[in-house]
Amino acid sequence: MANPRESELTYPLGDVLPGPGEALDLLPGLRWVRMGLPFALDHINLWLLRDAIDGREGWTIVDCGIHSDATKENWERVFAERLDGLPVLRVIVTHFHPDHMGLAHWLTERWQCRLWISATDYQLAKLASSSTVGMGGEAAAAFFGSHGLSDPAALDKIRGRASYYPSMVPAIPATFRRLMDGMTVRIGDHDWRCLVGYGHAPEHISLFSETLGVMISGDMVLPRISTNVSVVDVEPEADPLQLYLDSLARLTVLPADTLVLPAHGKPFRGLHARIDQLQQHHQERLAEVIEACAAKPCQAAELLPMMFRRPLDLHQTTFAMGEAVAHLNRLWLGGQLRRSLDADGVYRFSA
Repeated sequence: MANPRESELTYPLGDVLPGPGEALDLLPGLRWVRMGLPFALDHINLWLLRDAIDGREGWTIVDCGIHSDATKENWERVFAERLDGLPVLRVIVTHFHPDHMGLAHWLTERWQCRLWISATDYQLAKLASSSTVGMGGEAAAAFFGSHGLSDPAALDKIRGRASYYPSMVPAIPATFRRLMDGMTVRIGDHDWRCLVGYGHAPEHISLFSETLGVMISGDMVLPRISTNVSVVDVEPEADPLQLYLDSLARLTVLPADTLVLPAHGKPFRGLHARIDQLQQHHQERLAEVIEACAAKPCQAAELLPMMFRRPLDLHQTTFAMGEAVAHLNRLWLGGQLRRSLDADGVYRFSA
């Protein structure tokens, strides 16, 4: 959903965007790369940071894009034209999702460098690249079915998506270096502090440079859309929404004028306002869910037209289902809703 309070944010670069295979200078030693995605959300922002490791000058890449020939070709153009003749020294990945992790194996092999990522997301990426987790296959179809998704064609398509993650992340680097909350990574002339975020991914790492006044937010804070916060089949009673809201609250200690570099959308200022907007958005959704469940017991699937007021393709429907369950689980685990498993094997929630 587009952000109705977007006017509270400012976009220092206006409508300027890097084209395919380009790298736009944002600050000295910090360049913005933008790669295409085959979804309704059609792009991901990636970042180049000037660096030096073990006496070698070069660059750090933050996030990778999906595994595809087009993404590789665009990276090769960046390497040829925008690295100033220097090598890539390391690859940092904020979290395991395919648009961030997809080309990590290719990039680290291409440049003989190390992947840096949280241990939780590294292990989940290894698992998902060989057996899709939470995004397709029989288990995902059964989970969505238990929350009321009954369309046979949609369920068949979900069953058929067992290769969804491996198709975009076919391999994972054999070695990595662990990022943890609070640790400092020296990149070039600047220290970057790791900020953990939960709810969107198991152990998402954003990076904050106090000297630059910049946060690379990954997917934790996006300017125009709300970050997907989903329950998936491998952890069906999870409470990712509370984890996400708590993670947002911890980011309010950063300066209000921080320049936020998001994975999707344009660089912006207005971090505190955006956090407030995201918190308000979810509180409004929770209130709507309580009201609906007070009127009659509800399945997650019944809530989609209320929570997502636009047509959804299958990719969006799976995210929407996960998000609906996340809101229901928050209210159920918080004691505001009751959950029952009916004779048809479907969970219903009532006030």
